[in-house]
Amino acid sequence: MSDLTATTADIDSRLEGHRVELTGFCYRMLGSAFEAEDAVQDTLVRAWRNFDKFEGRSSLRSWLYRIATNVCLDMLNAGNKRARPVDLTGPTPLAQAALNPLPENTWLEPMPDGRILPSVADPAEAAVARESVRLAFVAALQHLPPKQRAVLILREVLAWKASEVAELLDTSVASVNSALQRARATLTDHQSVAADAADPLDEEQRKLLERYVAAFEGYDMAALTALLHEDAIMTMPPFDLWLQGHDDITGFMLSIGASCAGSRLVATSANGTPAFAHYKPNPDGPGFVPWAVQVIDISDGAITGMHCFLDTPRWFPLFGLPDHLEADAG
Repeated sequence: MSDLTATTADIDSRLEGHRVELTGFCYRMLGSAFEAEDAVQDTLVRAWRNFDKFEGRSSLRSWLYRIATNVCLDMLNAGNKRARPVDLTGPTPLAQAALNPLPENTWLEPMPDGRILPSVADPAEAAVARESVRLAFVAALQHLPPKQRAVLILREVLAWKASEVAELLDTSVASVNSALQRARATLTDHQSVAADAADPLDEEQRKLLERYVAAFEGYDMAALTALLHEDAIMTMPPFDLWLQGHDDITGFMLSIGASCAGSRLVATSANGTPAFAHYKPNPDGPGFVPWAVQVIDISDGAITGMHCFLDTPRWFPLFGLPDHLEADAG
């Protein structure tokens, strides 16, 4: 019995060691934090049940990716493409701003860095991993057919050889190379300008974020305007509107969003970029209550994107964030 227990514990440990990178892969494939975690759990359960059939002809990692890819392809058969508000409509003029929610499965979801970015020693490899979980990149991936999506992630992000991808997908090297070429062309059409690298933050980026926190918490629209790129965007899933330009963003914050005055921001990280847990004053008592996870894009020394995910009962537990801040928090 002790040998069996040891073997069971060893299998558990070996499978669990791949959880973070598999979650990153499934998140890129599916665009959903919770679907990605479900897919990985399904993958590990299937691997556990079939471990006695794993013959070692490929590495355990390759075998797990084969299972995970099949799980994701099955989940994508429904054809749902997750998106950002900017992918669905043009910007909403402030005068027409209205809060119309769309179903949860419409939206690309944020993901905590710790759940999708494994620790790696190579800075270049770490940079590629972070770039490939940015909201803009994952949104662009959603425009690819599922198998092209898998090919591109395995080849370009995870640096698999064409022959390895062909074996995983039970296809030819020529087919893999053709799919990669088509995927690259589609991605070029749909990918927006990349945000600046933000890991680690350089001194200028740190100071920019410090000024952002001070301006937001102080609800100082002049100070905030000075930090926003003139074409900065603000999104607020599950609402379909998005705003462009500092005049419309600050105008919204002073009108429909005025209840956010006096808020507190707590630093976190998501999608390879700086992020904040946004708590607004508790309308029913002291302290502050969850309002949004903000994912921030920075480019050329200015803030170019404020992506505010408002479904806090889902996001705050995922990010390990408290459900209340005391009045003296700051």
